[in-house]
Amino acid sequence: MLLTLFRCLAHIPLSWMQSLGWVLGRLVWWSSPRYRAQFTANADLLNLSREVRHRALVNAGTMLAELPWMWLRSPKHTTAERVTWDGVELFEEALAKGRGVIILSPHLGCWEIGAQMVAERFGPTHGKMLAMYRPPRKAWIAPLVEEARKREHLDTVPASSQGVRAIVRHLRKGGFTAVLPDQVPPMGQGIWAKFLGQPAYTMTLAVKLVEQTGATPLMCWCERRPKGQYVGHLSELKELTALPEEDKTLENMVQAMNDGVERLVKSAPEQYLWGYSRFKTPRAAHTPDQKSTREVSP
Repeated sequence: MLLTLFRCLAHIPLSWMQSLGWVLGRLVWWSSPRYRAQFTANADLLNLSREVRHRALVNAGTMLAELPWMWLRSPKHTTAERVTWDGVELFEEALAKGRGVIILSPHLGCWEIGAQMVAERFGPTHGKMLAMYRPPRKAWIAPLVEEARKREHLDTVPASSQGVRAIVRHLRKGGFTAVLPDQVPPMGQGIWAKFLGQPAYTMTLAVKLVEQTGATPLMCWCERRPKGQYVGHLSELKELTALPEEDKTLENMVQAMNDGVERLVKSAPEQYLWGYSRFKTPRAAHTPDQKSTREVSP
């Protein structure tokens, strides 16, 4: 039923769905006290103005309304007709080094289109993007998400040690992958680092991949523009590249990644998903003053 509904909605013009998203964002805000509280608590960390908060909540609704087109649109409708690029030469230069590229795409703008736009742009000439995929816990949405992940230039591997090894091999061959750097990892697969001044349980996988493969990390976010248009922004993770070699401990590198995400969020706070539970503690994970002893190594 849900899959059929999304397939029908995917045929509606994207600009119309985005307009519906503005309404949807307001409805979610007023119907969910829990969402309002979490959104407000997170937005308070940057002391956002009322105007910015309003734009952020309608952007969150737009993100939901975009999903049918992003996930189940016809193959003839590519991201190329919707996306212009800023900093694409950085990706091309990184690929030319032959050591792989790791795209770090936080919950900012339309991140659902981020991996797709990179894969469609570079897949035909540089091979498929390989990304880790964890099936949703709720069985009713699993068929929809699985269908959405079927893309011509995008392959997935399981979120497991086997999947990590596949990503490592892919990067060492000069391939590329995408990671959500502000995704709260499962217990034991992260460490505590500051984000917006607060302790946030943060994945270690991305920086370990950088260390083990020599791949170039690039920040990426897709800015939502009017009339169903987007701008794909690519930039260096300068917080990490600026670290002296002697200071490149796991803790410092993870903090540098968080600092890079924070920099992007501050540049466009109206497009960040403030309702995301970034500061939650994974079940049975360590408290902020303890180190994780169960990190997953590539």
